[in-house]
Amino acid sequence: MNKNIKKLEEDLDNFRSVQYRMDNEGIGYCFDGYSDWDEIEDEEFHKLRLEFLSSMKKIRSYVENKIETLSEEIDDTPWGDY
Repeated sequence: MNKNIKKLEEDLDNFRSVQYRMDNEGIGYCFDGYSDWDEIEDEEFHKLRLEFLSSMKKIRSYVENKIETLSEEIDDTPWGDY
């Protein structure tokens, strides 16, 4: 039973570490730069982490594309239309 308690305490420490990183270093850096959190053996956590990373990449790409599109529209606008 002591082993089970030890594992529970380890899991708790790992999740506290994740929470600290999210709160103090930013959720983006926490999951995209700091760690893959391989020490956490929780399927739902990793599913959500990967979904977050995917969403973060999608919004970065969307914003970059909007900036490019809007910049091109501005460049193509005749001076009299400002």
